[in-house]
Amino acid sequence: MAETTNPFFLANRDAMSRYADFTGTTTRQQYWLFFLGANGATFFAAAIAGSVVGNVLSIFFLIPTITAGVRRMHDVGKTGWFLLIPIYNIILLASPGKA
Repeated sequence: MAETTNPFFLANRDAMSRYADFTGTTTRQQYWLFFLGANGATFFAAAIAGSVVGNVLSIFFLIPTITAGVRRMHDVGKTGWFLLIPIYNIILLASPGKA
């Protein structure tokens, strides 16, 4: 099987393979591509199969989304607890990472 180089699939595969790993970093592109993929899958599942399926998929993506957010906070030089601060967490999630 050929290895894909599509950033969307690589970001989603990385986030799901590290679903419970709170250590390390996640780049801005990886985080937002995973966020787009998880929310897009949930939206389409809810639209096609109903809200119960959408809710189940949301619960399935809950832990990977939190861990990706914590790793993103580490990339900008902050602790993962900054995810709990409204508005400021979105600014940090959109900020470039530290070198």
